[in-house]
Amino acid sequence: TPIGGNERVGLGLSIVNDQIGPTDETYFDIDFSYTIPTSETGKLSLGIKAGGHLLNVDFQKLSQFNTNDALFESNIDNKFSPNVGVGVYYHTNKFYVGLSAPNLLETDHFDESTTTSSSDAVSFLAEERINYYLIAGHVFDLSDDVKFKPAVLSKLVFGAPLQVDISANFLLYDRLTLGAAYRWSAALSGTIGFQISDALMIGFAYDRETTELGQSQFNDGSYEVFLRFEL
Repeated sequence: TPIGGNERVGLGLSIVNDQIGPTDETYFDIDFSYTIPTSETGKLSLGIKAGGHLLNVDFQKLSQFNTNDALFESNIDNKFSPNVGVGVYYHTNKFYVGLSAPNLLETDHFDESTTTSSSDAVSFLAEERINYYLIAGHVFDLSDDVKFKPAVLSKLVFGAPLQVDISANFLLYDRLTLGAAYRWSAALSGTIGFQISDALMIGFAYDRETTELGQSQFNDGSYEVFLRFEL
């Protein structure tokens, strides 16, 4: 949100809790941005974030193959890791492009008891690496009532395949959105949305894996229903 009526300065807060299996993670970040007008319609925004990460792991929830493994004797309780992120974003009324790295500090989660004075070897439970994001999009007016909106989102993490999402939406009469997306070598998805009012939008989406996982009898894709309210 803008601060004190100053359109150039923005401040944000995010708190995310994620629970998967034996892990419980909480992320909390404060975001600051400064926007510089570059033309009548163009704006360049610079952003920085600072925050932290709390990790809890309850190894008793695991079905351990070796019950005498020393690595799993002690749980991880509220292990704190700091975080710093940066980003740059340029946009006009019809175009946007942005580059960001939300986590510049690479954190290693490990059992310190496995470290010895004679060796630097460490048994990692998890290693967080820097994620680089690149986004871009454009709005084309095909007619007074039809807009075409292609976009791309890519994520680069060293040690993992490059992830690229390509999407294209048609906006009809400023009310109805029809779109499709393709995640490179991973998934296809389709979406439909309807703008009920200036503040309220409802929609439906379907996502289908294109990998071998999508061909299994256990995966029929994912269905999503979303409701958006804008202040």
